[in-house]
Amino acid sequence: MDDVAPRQATAAQPMAPAAPPSLYQLLDPEVLADPYPLYHRLRTWDPVAWDPFLHAWVVTSYADVITVLHRFSADRTPTPAQLRALGLTALEPVAQVMVRQMLFLDAPAHTRLRGLCSGAFASRRVDGLRAHIQDIADRLIDRVVPQGRMDVIADFANPLPAIVTAELLGVPTSDHAQLKAWSADFAEMLGNFQHNPDRVASVLRSLEEMTRYFRAAIRDQQRTPRHGLVRLLMDASEGGSRLSEDEVIANIVVTMVGGQETTTNLIGNGLLTLMRHPAALARLRDEPSIIEPAVEELLRYESPSQHTARLAPDDMALGGKRIGKRDAVMAVMAAANRDPSRFADPDTLDLTRPNNRHVAFGWAAHFCFGAPLARIEGQIAFATLLRRLSNLALEPGRLAWRQNLGLRGLLALPVSFDAQARP
Repeated sequence: MDDVAPRQATAAQPMAPAAPPSLYQLLDPEVLADPYPLYHRLRTWDPVAWDPFLHAWVVTSYADVITVLHRFSADRTPTPAQLRALGLTALEPVAQVMVRQMLFLDAPAHTRLRGLCSGAFASRRVDGLRAHIQDIADRLIDRVVPQGRMDVIADFANPLPAIVTAELLGVPTSDHAQLKAWSADFAEMLGNFQHNPDRVASVLRSLEEMTRYFRAAIRDQQRTPRHGLVRLLMDASEGGSRLSEDEVIANIVVTMVGGQETTTNLIGNGLLTLMRHPAALARLRDEPSIIEPAVEELLRYESPSQHTARLAPDDMALGGKRIGKRDAVMAVMAAANRDPSRFADPDTLDLTRPNNRHVAFGWAAHFCFGAPLARIEGQIAFATLLRRLSNLALEPGRLAWRQNLGLRGLLALPVSFDAQARP
């Protein structure tokens, strides 16, 4: 990959300046495995830079990312008609769902939907789930301790949030593996900025199956009401108006995906980070009281959600550049979280870092309302893994990262430990 600094010129032949770095280089598997040098080059080259490959502005400084998340428009999903005009008719069913999701709406529509959904994830409510989440975590560990090895992703990081999410939705927990598979497919549309025709068929199939599943869940709730987000959204009303069934399903889907993907990636990325920093791992194991700031540092250091797109609401200035109305802007939260102007020694893992106001969960109106639950799941996950598994070690082999450029996570994380695990 090109360096930021121009190459040395020779007397015989002048050398052209190096090409600017591009976020598009995340398509290189080597860069995807460690994107932080690229983010550093982007921020050093120009913290607000036009990327001709993405036809978007790429923003990498902490202050400017905050501005984008606070002031720029989230209403960026192409409508079905716009996709038809681009020759992407096959993606129309996805657009019909995404245009109803709060993630891609501005106020007042976003405010209305968020208010209706966020009650299921209120801090007091999810804090009451600690003992139950702990029980789920212990049961998952109980299954693998006799073997002395496991794949952290398949055996723990996937099922833990999937089971919890199923319970919060009010659907059978026995369906958690299917919910996770659908979630991973739909996340292709949320985390990638490239159009991958090879993945369209599976995304559409998962969307169709999810829609059918949640329509059936709504019918079931009508017959036998029980607590959960499905019921909450069915009953929700504001100013005498209720959500349509399509709105209910669209926002169940985005809540389900967000609730699983972020936490799975937090657990996988965080445990890998700790294993690559043995002193930090030992400290967290010996000082469980620091688990809360430790999880915040792991979120900053290896952000599960790396970047998000916005549109400029008007002609405006940002970082000394003139941004045109409706110009696309990529806010790179993972770069902001390693900005040395905001975080001292940003590439150093500091489990008790003070004033750690990272942007891993976003900012302002679109701050992730599932953050309290993700934090609790992360705290329980790391504390349980380190308490119960002795001599935890990475197994040999090359790590494989998911081909999702915005939602950073591992495909697998094989580890070994003493089979006689701690109770």
